[in-house]
Amino acid sequence: MDHFPTNWGNPRSEDVDSYNTYPVASHSGTVPHSVRQIAGFGHAAGHPTSHTQQPVVTGTSVLGIKYNGGVMMAADNLASYGSLARFRDVERLHQVADFTVLGASGDMSDYQYVKHLLDSQMIKEYNADDGHTLATPNIYEYLWRVMYNRRSKMNPLWNTFVLGGVHKGEGFLGAIDLKGTPYQSPSIATGFGSHLAQPILRKEIENRGGEENITEEDAAQILKKCMKVLFYRDARSMNKFQLARISAEGVKISEPMSVETEWAFAEKIRGYGA
Repeated sequence: MDHFPTNWGNPRSEDVDSYNTYPVASHSGTVPHSVRQIAGFGHAAGHPTSHTQQPVVTGTSVLGIKYNGGVMMAADNLASYGSLARFRDVERLHQVADFTVLGASGDMSDYQYVKHLLDSQMIKEYNADDGHTLATPNIYEYLWRVMYNRRSKMNPLWNTFVLGGVHKGEGFLGAIDLKGTPYQSPSIATGFGSHLAQPILRKEIENRGGEENITEEDAAQILKKCMKVLFYRDARSMNKFQLARISAEGVKISEPMSVETEWAFAEKIRGYGA
């Protein structure tokens, strides 16, 4: 039996290069099918499969809401390894420009890659020194093209991004999913929040007659209410989150905070604590 890691359980074969982690490309015609499956052989240039097929370390919901004079966003600080609450101090809200904040759901490694792309673009823009800067709509268009390009290559960045900012005195709030589909709305929620928090956000905006009637303090209270609901109902969330305020004055990302919770009612639920 061959005990090489990529060929466990298979008969020894001269077509397997013991100094590499995948079969030699020149012998593709005679490599056993089982070996090709294990090593991901058969792709371009004989390399193993490197496309993200399933996220590993992930973040859950990102929320955003427009208010009179700006945009406010919220995201918790948890990055889960499968169902394990592994990393509890991850910032999923990132300031990209003077008036722009990026929030990310999904795979955290892909999120780090996108942060690097955006920061590189901002450095290039700064070095150009032409008196212009990338505004929120420009960054949104760029991110849209990046996500659609990767989707078209069948190698998507496994994220849903929320981009919030202020442009020409008005709030801007948009989202882009892993397929490169963009949309803008007065309120946005990703992940499990699209089921649990979005109805709350829409109802609050409707009850107040539109986002122009929502103050900054109102927006903060609405998002805290939504984060509380998500902590109760979303197993991948935690009671530690940050708020990002984007207005004409700039960006302010808060320190991690939490909300008061009440679990006494759970004792009346059959099976709780059994």
